[in-house]
Amino acid sequence: MATPRERLVEALETLKELQDQGLVAIHTSEISKKTIRVLLLKKGFLKEIIKGWYIPADPQERPGDSTSWYSSYWDFCARLLEHKYGTDWCISAEQSLQLHAGNLTVPPQLIVRSLKANNTLTNLPFQTTLFNLKAELPEEGLRMVQNGIRMYTLIGAVIYASANTYARNPIDARTAVSMIRDASELLPVLLDKGHTSIAGRLAGAFRNIGRERIADNILGAMRSADYDVRESDPFEEKIAINLSARERSPYVNRLRLMWQLMRPTVIRNFPAAPGIPKDKAAYLKHIDDVFVTDAYHSLSIERYRVTPELIERVSSGAWDKNENPEDKKQKDAMAARGYYQAFQQVKESISRIIDGGNPGKQADADHAAWYRELFDPSVSAGLLKASDLAGYRNAQVFITSSKHTPLNIDAMRDTMPVLFELLEEEPEACVRAVLGHFVFVFIHPYMDGNGRIGRFLMNSMLASGGYPWTVIPVEKRTAYMAALEKASTEQDITPFAKFLASLVEQEMKGKPEAHLPG
Repeated sequence: MATPRERLVEALETLKELQDQGLVAIHTSEISKKTIRVLLLKKGFLKEIIKGWYIPADPQERPGDSTSWYSSYWDFCARLLEHKYGTDWCISAEQSLQLHAGNLTVPPQLIVRSLKANNTLTNLPFQTTLFNLKAELPEEGLRMVQNGIRMYTLIGAVIYASANTYARNPIDARTAVSMIRDASELLPVLLDKGHTSIAGRLAGAFRNIGRERIADNILGAMRSADYDVRESDPFEEKIAINLSARERSPYVNRLRLMWQLMRPTVIRNFPAAPGIPKDKAAYLKHIDDVFVTDAYHSLSIERYRVTPELIERVSSGAWDKNENPEDKKQKDAMAARGYYQAFQQVKESISRIIDGGNPGKQADADHAAWYRELFDPSVSAGLLKASDLAGYRNAQVFITSSKHTPLNIDAMRDTMPVLFELLEEEPEACVRAVLGHFVFVFIHPYMDGNGRIGRFLMNSMLASGGYPWTVIPVEKRTAYMAALEKASTEQDITPFAKFLASLVEQEMKGKPEAHLPG
């Protein structure tokens, strides 16, 4: 009889074989031995989503942690729907438009069209649902498959997404519309189907983003075919932004749109900038004085178990990875030492900004050094490989319990230069601080350390306006993460802007909210 250890090894080998096949969603039939399935579920390596369907999970995932579900969501839905409907299904035009716009946020409800459907609701984990809508599919030329998801093409999504989509999701809609290069891409469908109201709405949408030629060509072609078309702008407001017609990455235009639409909210909620400090030495001394408090809270937010005493040892030089074996093997000590080294680099960047350096250019030039210093002790101790300091990630990452999926590798490399261009061009320090931090973690360019680097970036940009170094208290971690989630998944920056503004105001009054324990 096999021992418990041998049974677990057999079960894990079975799961590995399935994962090696690229399976994220696993059907009961693919784990033929019930004992193996039960053991994997009991040990936390497998999680049941609906009857007969599972996803791999991390046994160390806390109860109620949604990470494994959100990171598996799109692959799971694709495989479930393929199993259920074969090739005869397609997600809605509205949700297709969001995907074309680079929005991979897990939706509360995924609407699936199929003639085999029966208008039923399937409940999924964490208040997500799948609605099976009995409806015809778009014609073949307006359908496509992307990463296993059957969806409308860009043309089909732009044409058939409801008018409400443009008002409710203006960033997604503008991003998708900006990817259309010429009216000729849309006109065959508009003319053949006699879509007069849709043509009027699209003409208004293109004019809203400054694509006058496309708007005029849609109206001209429709009217030449004797259709009565009345132009209407589906967006609730007009914005002044130049979106390149040659840009093929939806993520770049999306990022520029987010910045433009969010910046007035930040300015409205933030206190006025004091201006570049006249006493540079005093400003930098304040940064030194706040180091221990900042390190304690910033590392604690990332779940490192650090103490003020450990940070004091690190900053005073008492910590020694070469002589003290406990220091050498302690992961939290590595994080604390790395934070100290990175903090010194950030302070040098701030010094250059105070001396007149452009904040965006300075952060662009220096942030790689911040990252290297952050993880250098872990490399020296053998916890990480030297190649881990190479820079931006080369694999997909996910954020714990977040519906937001960080950008894929290609999109990340497209957008990081744009982030620093926006920081360089932005005249308001508060916008540089709030949106710089938010967009950085939205992109998530590194395998680890994104939150800490994002907060370093925030404080560098605050310094560019003379705001004091601001600590985000670990006690407010839940509110902090919720505000970032709201901005990432709903493009609502208001909670995050207000959250940071309140902390900055307290610092400006000399009453910081972040303190050391005890």
